[in-house]
Amino acid sequence: MSILKELPSGAAKERAVRDMFDAIAARYDFVNRIMSLGLDRGWRRRAITELRLPPRSRVLDVACGTGDLCNLLHRSHMRAVGIDLSAGMLAAARTTAPLVQGNALAMPLASGSLDGIVSGFGLRNVTDLHRLFFEIARVVRPGGRVVLLEVAEPRSRVVRAGHSFYFRKMVPIIGGLLSDRDAYDYLPRSTAYLPEPGELATMLAAAGFEEIKRTLLWPGAAQIVAGTRLR
Repeated sequence: MSILKELPSGAAKERAVRDMFDAIAARYDFVNRIMSLGLDRGWRRRAITELRLPPRSRVLDVACGTGDLCNLLHRSHMRAVGIDLSAGMLAAARTTAPLVQGNALAMPLASGSLDGIVSGFGLRNVTDLHRLFFEIARVVRPGGRVVLLEVAEPRSRVVRAGHSFYFRKMVPIIGGLLSDRDAYDYLPRSTAYLPEPGELATMLAAAGFEEIKRTLLWPGAAQIVAGTRLR
């Protein structure tokens, strides 16, 4: 049985996630657009807006993948850099931003060297969220911003039922036809790694962030959690 079917933890999860994204990198963006019905583009633009940082700000994209958010940062006249665990995703990147292969739990950056951090759908793939948030707090300057874009469940019972059917039943089928069935079976189930919204806010506050705000994005299938580094 594939290790992805076991929802691994620790070092086993890190290896499984890296290998999975290496395997699906070539078609990741194409499949992502189809899976989200194109909605992810608007979600990502909203994430950049929520940074609320001026031009020339230095922003790191954690779990940058192929560089979608890096490109949006450039369009907003910010200085983008990306880090990702998967060499395959970085090899498939289409961005001029500097990209580094590495683990976001130990970033090769000086303390307080960033104005902000953004991440798109990366939290589920980290082995230790507490450690991640403290590491983010280390590299972001006081007054800097963190914006985390992740999946969510719609509030409406009817919409939630439809979303659950599509996300958990149809996504693996479509993913299997277009890319890798095991990977797209794992991705919906990996939401089990995500803390509840209140717990996520508590974790960010404990790491050194304030003004934490959660925004549910239409149709409720994605969320943005944003905060400001304590001054």
